[in-house]
Amino acid sequence: MKNPKNKVKLFEERHVRSEWDAEADKWWFSVVDIVAILTDSDYQVARKYWKVLKGRIEKEESQLVTNCYQLKMESSDGKKYMTDVMDTEQILRLIQSIPSKKAEPFKLWLAKVGRERLDEAVDPELSINRALRNYRRLGYDDGWIMQRLKSIEIRKGLTDEWDRSGVTQETEYAALTDIMTKTWSGLTTREYKRHKGLKKESLRDNMTNAELVLNMLAEVTATEISEARKPKGFAASEAVAREGAETAKVARKQMEKSTGKPAVSRLNAKDLRRPGLPPPDAVGSTIVME
Repeated sequence: MKNPKNKVKLFEERHVRSEWDAEADKWWFSVVDIVAILTDSDYQVARKYWKVLKGRIEKEESQLVTNCYQLKMESSDGKKYMTDVMDTEQILRLIQSIPSKKAEPFKLWLAKVGRERLDEAVDPELSINRALRNYRRLGYDDGWIMQRLKSIEIRKGLTDEWDRSGVTQETEYAALTDIMTKTWSGLTTREYKRHKGLKKESLRDNMTNAELVLNMLAEVTATEISEARKPKGFAASEAVAREGAETAKVARKQMEKSTGKPAVSRLNAKDLRRPGLPPPDAVGSTIVME
């Protein structure tokens, strides 16, 4: 495990109001609270600062302000008021717009991540090595990690087939994934996450070995069928996705019949990690970087 001191935790020192949006599957953070931390000012000053900054960003025709939402959040007086909020990606972009010593670690981290991703585009093996290190750091055993890395390879083969068939929209990817998950497991992706007590966390990173294998079976079967039939468009790919997932459904039912227990487990990453290791960093109002 790396020394926790090597991690930058900017938002622990002061409270940042945040709300989990189950529908959108993301966290929303109060913009003013984050501005107050970065500018080392009180709420009223931060509000004025954000108003000026917001106007400047609008003049630049940035989508950052266009896509800024509002939610009712509790204020210091105990009442709820409409407050500008942003998701994690937007917050990271906002941080780059604020000249602040406290923002500098984030900017350096973003530059480092950008360089690493460019390197990985040239040499994909680097991304595999990074995933291996991260999973080990989080405490997964090597057997599970090998399964998970194989599942990434199989998923890539399926999405390549979807691209070839004309399924390119992110929403269509999500819809096909949801259809497959529902078919083989009996739960939609959202229901599956609730079953495991998850919010934003990756479902696959919280699957047992058996669940990973069943999910891989669904995806590799769908990929093989797609390669054989060459479907065109979303509707044809949907039919293939359902058929591939049916194979995994049959396997799940047989597994449950043989073992006498459900294959779709409530276990999540906290239960799958090696004993004796501290829990992974929490998702919430603290943003953690390596």
